[in-house]
Amino acid sequence: MITLEALGTFTLIVGLLTLTPGLDTALILRTAALGHRRRAWGVVLGIQSGTLVWGTLASLGVTALLTTSHVAYLTLRWVGAAYLVWMGGRLLWATWRHSSSDSPQTAEAGGETKARAGAGAGDTLLGGWRQGIATNLLNPKMGAFYVAVLPHFIPAGASHLGAGVLLAGVHVLLAVAWACALIAFARVLRDRLHRPSARRFLDRITGTVIAAFGVRLALGQ
Repeated sequence: MITLEALGTFTLIVGLLTLTPGLDTALILRTAALGHRRRAWGVVLGIQSGTLVWGTLASLGVTALLTTSHVAYLTLRWVGAAYLVWMGGRLLWATWRHSSSDSPQTAEAGGETKARAGAGAGDTLLGGWRQGIATNLLNPKMGAFYVAVLPHFIPAGASHLGAGVLLAGVHVLLAVAWACALIAFARVLRDRLHRPSARRFLDRITGTVIAAFGVRLALGQ
């Protein structure tokens, strides 16, 4: 059995990891702030599904291949980096395209309509889940984190699978609680995003953050 002390230490580690601003935070905030409520929760569920998968694989020793096989880690790293750069670049390209094609009169007239329609277009739970789980599973650093940390909290003689899923479940619960706070905060931002220029500004920030994470992942050791 995992001791309460070990469980508390693990909770503190993943709690600090969860609160650190990063890709997940940017993705959830952007999706929720634009009024895509169902999609935002889909992103949250997708990210945490990926976390549970990493925890399960690490407890079974599968993700140790990422640290022992340079080719496996390098392949996943480059695929993940390409996906993030593509996702961030697509957001940035859309903001520049709309900025150049919309006249001031069109933007002003369409702003309120877009704000009302924001919650409907592409606002699907499944679409958000796919985006969230792809972002998480294509990040090899998540696998490396679990390989490095998880074995220290699984006691000798305990079921590796059971203990690994339990610890990953703690991580998931903390992350979902934090996501609730992010989505609640995003509702405040939503009221300020009626103008298309404000929405483009948010997308440019988010796109830059996501693409920058992709570049860092590609250049990282």
